[in-house]
Amino acid sequence: MQAAIAGFALGFSLIVAIGAQNAFVLRQGIKREHVFVTCLTCALSDAVLIAAGVAGFGSLAEVVPWFEPLMRYGGAMFLFWYGASNFRSAWQGASVLRTEGAVKSSLKGVLATVLLLTWLNPHVYLDTVVLLGSISAGWDDKLGFSVGAMSASFVFFFSFGYGARFLAPLFELPRAWQVLDVMIGLIMWAIAAKLLF
Repeated sequence: MQAAIAGFALGFSLIVAIGAQNAFVLRQGIKREHVFVTCLTCALSDAVLIAAGVAGFGSLAEVVPWFEPLMRYGGAMFLFWYGASNFRSAWQGASVLRTEGAVKSSLKGVLATVLLLTWLNPHVYLDTVVLLGSISAGWDDKLGFSVGAMSASFVFFFSFGYGARFLAPLFELPRAWQVLDVMIGLIMWAIAAKLLF
C-alpha cells in the first residue's frame, strides 16, 4: 500500500503540471466536447508509458547496479529544474486560459490532437518512462507503485476534464495560474530533496 500511495503521489504531482496536453483537456472540459474520450485516451496512454518505464527500468537496474543511483540523481536534477521552471512561470505570470472563438471539433479531430499532444511530447516520456521508471526501481513492490501512478492518471484526467467547467472563470485570471505553478514547484522540489537525501 505504501508503494501505491508513493506512486499515486508522484504520478499526480507530475501530471498536474500545466502543459499542452493538460491545457487541451481543460479546454475540452470547458467546451464540454468529447470529454470522456479525451480523458480516457490521456489516462490509457499514461498507463502504457508507466508500465513500460517500470518494467524496463526495473530490469535494467538489476543488471546494471550503478544505473539506479545515476537515474535517481538525474531524476532529482530534473525535478529541481522542473520546479524552478514552474517558479519562473509563476514569477512571469503570463499564463491565461483562452477559449474564445473555438469551433466545435469532430471526435476524429479531438482524438488525433490528444494522441499527438501525448505521444509526441518529450516531457511525457521524461515523466512517465524515465522518472517514474527510475524511481520505481527503489521499491520492492513495483506493481503497487505502478498501479498507484496509473490510478493518479485516471483520477487526474477525469477530474480535470469534467471539473473544468467549474474552473473556467478562475483560470481566466493569471493569478490562479501563478498559485498553481508555485504549488507544483514546491512539490517538485520536495520530491527532488527526498530523492537526494
